[in-house]
Amino acid sequence: MRYLSGIQPSGDFHIGNYFGMIRQLLAAQKEHEVFGFIVNYHAMTSVYDGPKLAGGTLQAVIDLLALGIDPQKATFWVQSDVPEVLELYWVLSHHTPMGLLERAHSYKDKVAKGFSPHHGLFSYPVLMAADILLMDAEIVPVGKDQIQHVEIARDIAIKFNNAYGNLLKIPEFQVEESVAVVPGIDGAKMSKSYQNTIEIFLEYKPLKKKIAQIITEPVALEDPKEWRTCHVYSLCKLFLDEAGQRDLQARYEKGGEGHGHFKAYLADLILAYFKEARERREALMADPDRVRRILKSGAEKARTVAAAKMAQIRQATGLSY
Repeated sequence: MRYLSGIQPSGDFHIGNYFGMIRQLLAAQKEHEVFGFIVNYHAMTSVYDGPKLAGGTLQAVIDLLALGIDPQKATFWVQSDVPEVLELYWVLSHHTPMGLLERAHSYKDKVAKGFSPHHGLFSYPVLMAADILLMDAEIVPVGKDQIQHVEIARDIAIKFNNAYGNLLKIPEFQVEESVAVVPGIDGAKMSKSYQNTIEIFLEYKPLKKKIAQIITEPVALEDPKEWRTCHVYSLCKLFLDEAGQRDLQARYEKGGEGHGHFKAYLADLILAYFKEARERREALMADPDRVRRILKSGAEKARTVAAAKMAQIRQATGLSY
């Protein structure tokens, strides 16, 4: 089974990124064929600073490797190192109804939040479809908010196949329902766009400061607390097994601790969970040439797959003559 997922280099990875996509990819590489990449073309919809995008791309690669992407098990590359994706993007554009893109939730949400409504943002789902379909992906791990993009890729692939034969594999999305939506510090979905994130690799003091901003209900210290609707509990739960969750629930219900205690506990959980990743990150940041060698090898593997697929598509569409 071939899994594929891409992630933007438009800022530091946060807990929502990890539990929404990265953790699924790490689990998949143990048993399946995994294709993972940094979507720097997609990041251009919001990053207009060249050095920032370049630096963010390399840092995103380092962070994913630190978190556990294994280049010996997974094919791992940067999107712009496989330019065939842009050719397929153009081909697929001719099989993408305007109405399909006009219904895209992500586009409408971002415009409503002040993003400039340009063509790159509008056609974002077509490029994402090209990412998926170029590599014959079968499973695409996504957060709940990205399901529609995989559905759009499916619709485009079906239209293309109806015109030229069954050349494109129809992908399926995969959502880990227990963490389909990770809450941010304001209780809304954790997202860089909403500026409500908790970054994975924050140092202890900035981490505690960020967690202290999580919105909680005003309850007296000695009174029991409601854990079911508490955003702090929802985040702690991500790092705990069932026994740990029950213990934390009991602490909420007993009273005698304030939300500040639970916020400090969340900071400790995050630091402990990502301790080894932090150590790997430091080693990788000290050896950028090693990181670039990993990317070069991954891009060569990805381009082999991409070139074979595009040869079929060029033949079918008449681009080869």
